[in-house]
Amino acid sequence: MKRMILVALAAVLLAVPAVEAQKVNKSAIVGKLQKSDADIADAKKNAKASTWMNRGKVYYEAAVAPTKDVFVGMETMMLKMTAGEPQSVGQETLAGVAYESWVYPFVTVYVKDGKVATWTETQTVYEGAGQVAVEAYLKALSMDQKQAEKVKEGMQQLANYYSQLGNTSLDAARYADAADGYLNAHNILSNPVMGEKQDGTLIYYAGYLRTMDGANNPESFVKGAKHLEDALAMNYADDEGNIYYYLFHCYYGQKDADKAFILKSKDALLAGIEKFPSNERILEGLMSLYTTEEGVGDPQDLVAMLDGQLAQNPTSVDLWFGRGRLFYALKDYEKSIESFQKVAELKPELYEGWFYLGLFYTLRGDQQNNVINEKQYTSQAAYDADLEAVNAIYRQAVPAFEKALEIQPNSVDTLESLKAICFRLRDEAGMMDKYTKYNEAWKAAKGQ
Repeated sequence: MKRMILVALAAVLLAVPAVEAQKVNKSAIVGKLQKSDADIADAKKNAKASTWMNRGKVYYEAAVAPTKDVFVGMETMMLKMTAGEPQSVGQETLAGVAYESWVYPFVTVYVKDGKVATWTETQTVYEGAGQVAVEAYLKALSMDQKQAEKVKEGMQQLANYYSQLGNTSLDAARYADAADGYLNAHNILSNPVMGEKQDGTLIYYAGYLRTMDGANNPESFVKGAKHLEDALAMNYADDEGNIYYYLFHCYYGQKDADKAFILKSKDALLAGIEKFPSNERILEGLMSLYTTEEGVGDPQDLVAMLDGQLAQNPTSVDLWFGRGRLFYALKDYEKSIESFQKVAELKPELYEGWFYLGLFYTLRGDQQNNVINEKQYTSQAAYDADLEAVNAIYRQAVPAFEKALEIQPNSVDTLESLKAICFRLRDEAGMMDKYTKYNEAWKAAKGQ
C-alpha cells in the first residue's frame, strides 16, 4: 500500500545529552488550556477571532506534545538528547517485526538497527485536543475571513500530525488508530479553507485499515464500510479495484447482525468485477460467496455476466483474463485454456497470459491423469492410448511456458513448471535435454 507521507521533520540539537525523563510539561500545557477555556468563557474575549486562534494553537500544542521530539529515522543518541532516558527498554514484536521498545511516560518508541522505526502514544495531555483545535480555528475563520491563511496554516499542521499518526500506527500494527489518523487528516484537508479537493485516498486507507482490524474488532467492519462507501462516492478507486473487495469484507463481516449484508457483499463484488474483471481477489470472493451462501445465486450466473460483457467488448484482455480465472475456480480447465488462448492472442507480450495458459494445460493434464489412474484397464493398448492423450495435453503446456520464459527469463515459477513437465515427458524426443536445461536454469535462478 502506498504511504501518505505528509510530514517532513528536522531536528537541530545543540544541547548536552539529557538524562531526565521525557520532557513533556503537562502541567504547563494544561495551564494554557485552562486559560483558553477561561478566555472563551469571557464574553468580551469570546467575541475576538484572536482568542479562538490562540485556542487553536494551544490545543494543537497539547495534541502534539507527546511525540513532537520524535521522528522516524532518528538516531537513538539523538532520541535521548531530545526525549531523555527511557523509563525502560524491552523487546516487542509488531506485525512479525522485532523491535527494541523504549518506554517513556507518554509514548513507547520502537527502535530498529539503532534508529526510531515507529511509536505509539500511550498517554495524552488532553484527550481530543486536535479536534478542539480544529473547531477553534474554524470559529476564528467564521468571525474574521482575514484569518484564512493563518487558519489554513494551523489546519495543515494538524493534518500533518494526524497523517503521521496514521503512518506510525500502521507501522505499529495498530490498525484502528491508523484508520482514525487518516480519517482525521482527510476531514481536515477536505475543509473548504484548505482550497484543495481531496481524491479519497486517505479515507480509502481508513476503510482498508478498518477492514484489517475487523477480524479482531467486528465493529470496525461498520466503520470500514462507511469509509469505503464515502471513498467511492468521491469516485475514488485504487488501480486494481481492491476497494470493492474490502467493501465486500466489511459487509460480509456484518452478516450475523443482518443477513441482508450477504446480498450487499455480493453487490459490492459484482460492481467491482464489472469494472475490474481481472481482479483475482474479487473473482475468488464471488466464487466463495456463490458456493457457500444459500440464495446468492448460481456460479454460472457469473459466467453469463462475463460472456455478456465480452459480447460487447470481445477484445478486452481483462475480460478474457477474468473469464479464465473464473473457469479455473469452477475447475473447467478447458474453458480456462480457451480464455487464456485469447489473452495470449490479444496481448502476446503479457507474461501472465502465457504463464496461465501453460498452467491450465498442466492442470487439465493432471485432471485427465487422475481419470486414467482411477480406471480399470483390461488392455495395455487402451491404457497407452489414454496416456498418450494425457501427454499430448502436457506437451501443449511446454511452448506456452517457454513463451512466458522469453518475457521473464528468470522466472522461478516458470522454470520450475517447465522442468517438471519436461521430466514427465522425458522419454519423448528432446524432452530430457529440455529438462536438463531448465533444471540448471532453475537452480541458478534460485541461487543454488
